[in-house]
Amino acid sequence: MTGRRMSLTEELVARCYRDVADAGPDPDAMHLDDADYEAMINETLGAHPGHGPLWLFAYGSLIWKPEVEHTEEKVALARGWHRSFCVSMNRWRATKEQPGLMMGMDRGGQCKGVALRLMDGDRREQLDKLYRREMTLKPSTYKPRWLNLATDDGPLTALAFVVNRGGRAYAGALGEEDVVERLATTCGHWGSAADYLYNVVKNLEQRAIHDRHLWRLQHLVAERIAARS
Repeated sequence: MTGRRMSLTEELVARCYRDVADAGPDPDAMHLDDADYEAMINETLGAHPGHGPLWLFAYGSLIWKPEVEHTEEKVALARGWHRSFCVSMNRWRATKEQPGLMMGMDRGGQCKGVALRLMDGDRREQLDKLYRREMTLKPSTYKPRWLNLATDDGPLTALAFVVNRGGRAYAGALGEEDVVERLATTCGHWGSAADYLYNVVKNLEQRAIHDRHLWRLQHLVAERIAARS
């Protein structure tokens, strides 16, 4: 953990929690089915650049909740992509009445995150778990893509879930004030958006990854929560 002290604290995050019932899947949305997942897995494995270990690039919640087991992690840099709260959501950490935002990796800039080396085993089973976690509706707002990453130990290729700008929930670049307001106020049955932001920044800082944009956001969100309370 770095020596920086976050403005967004567990106490401030706790103020954002509300007991929210899950409204369930959107009945009007088109959901991915087994055939869709199988086709995506086939495409991913067909494009895999080699037969070595399978690496996953985590830049958000996959860092602390990767869904699949891993044996190693490395700090890694993806060039040409950046973190952005560019995905609209009305479930999980938001509601239809109070829509929120989720983070994605959008084009441009660079993104430092964590490369996770997955267990040697059934790759289809591992990918199926990941895909069902990351992608549920179509057209999907996230899409799997092999990225070339830079690490202190040299380059490696990893699977990442980047934003599909043609996806159902892509919101594009939003103003900072709008992003801060949503992160400071929305909550769903999985918890609050502030809790999500807190965990992303905390887990990055624990690995000596300092994202200046997210650091500024957590400070502004903390101010917004404190002012409201």
